Amino acid sequence: MKKEMDSQRLGTAPLGRLMVSLAVPAVAAQLINVLYNIVDRIYIGHIEGYGDVALTGVGVTFPIIMLISAFSAFAGMGGAPLASIELGRKDLQKAELILGNSAGMIVLFSAVLTVGFSIFKTPVLYAFGASDVTVGYAASYIGIYLVGTIFVQVAVGLNTFISGQGESKTAMLSVVIGAVLNIILDPILIFVLDMGVRGAALATVISQAVSAAWVLRFLTSGRSVMKLRVRNMRLNTDIVKRIAGLGVSPFIMQSTESMVSITLNSGLQNYGGDLYVGTMSIMTSIMQLILIPVQGISQGVQPIISYSYGAGDRERVKGAFMRLLAAGLLGTLVFGGVAVLVPEVYAGIFTNNEKLIELTCQVMPVYFLGITIFGLQSACQSTFLALGQAKVSLFIALLRKVFLLIPLALIFPRFMGVMGIYRAEPVADIISVATTGILFTITMKRVLRSMEESKRSKEA
Repeated sequence: MKKEMDSQRLGTAPLGRLMVSLAVPAVAAQLINVLYNIVDRIYIGHIEGYGDVALTGVGVTFPIIMLISAFSAFAGMGGAPLASIELGRKDLQKAELILGNSAGMIVLFSAVLTVGFSIFKTPVLYAFGASDVTVGYAASYIGIYLVGTIFVQVAVGLNTFISGQGESKTAMLSVVIGAVLNIILDPILIFVLDMGVRGAALATVISQAVSAAWVLRFLTSGRSVMKLRVRNMRLNTDIVKRIAGLGVSPFIMQSTESMVSITLNSGLQNYGGDLYVGTMSIMTSIMQLILIPVQGISQGVQPIISYSYGAGDRERVKGAFMRLLAAGLLGTLVFGGVAVLVPEVYAGIFTNNEKLIELTCQVMPVYFLGITIFGLQSACQSTFLALGQAKVSLFIALLRKVFLLIPLALIFPRFMGVMGIYRAEPVADIISVATTGILFTITMKRVLRSMEESKRSKEA
């Protein structure tokens, strides 16, 4: 009874207090989660003698890491909002079926990704921007990381079902445990045991394994409102279609990050060289630091919107979105503003190489200009997902990166040289944010009108 009441508070607790209670742990979890890769890069960048080259090599592996995360988002972020909606409708059996099918998809994805990338990792790394100097470090890191693909998928993908039932503190702990362990293991394996980049990758695999174990333990225990059951992991065509319909948007958002990274790294290698690729390794990490708090807030608020939508509470949906919009916009404005106005605050964290720091400080204000207003798109995108608006969410996911950023990053340097690659980002961001705002206004009016009509027909 208590666990059912805990999930019902998504539709009954005071909105402001509930959002804080869910968003704060989610933000903390997201911030801590990003430490998995960022801490690795900080330590690697400070390895005596070859840290800057190793950092560039590990940066080249980012597209593979993002693609692995994208498949976990496909199953997890596609399934969790649907499960939350079913909880709002009091259909626990349907919610558990969605959870089980998401888990089954994660197991399948993990097997395919591990085998595929392990076989073709070297040519793939060259295609992603590695050079003869950096490919050895990249291969050493990703070779070990791939062994833990299943742990990453479970820890990231299924954790959304914990926060999706209002248990944001538990979801945060699953991330905290792994991240703290990673921070402890990194210096031991990298420096004490002299394993270098291989030590950083091994620390990440061990840490994600512990996080995955925590997630599975909770979802199979009596503490979880919806339980993970083996019988529900058998894929059901109709359920998979529903998960895929909603999950394709976050999948594209993350997988296209890989495409963007490949395009940018390859262009920087062609027009600039390893030092320019190094700036992107640093700025990719900084981008994560800026967007992670905003994504954490969205993750915390999403279950409220999904549950309230399932329960037909129109005003609660509106109120949650407006608060999400204000918090997201403030987050990107503040943290993005630091990158634009005082880039040296971020740049020196990752390397001691003065040339790399100087170049990064030159290009960072240009690259991050559009991110300052990106909180608007993040809030709208998350709300589309929470409401099950798969088609609009998919278009927005494609717009910024596939339709705008990648073509611009290929065209601009032909006329502007290497700086054209950096300038493509803010142009794509600004156009995308403006388009998203217009689409959201139109779509939200239609959704709210539909909820009002549905409420009237039930009352009649």
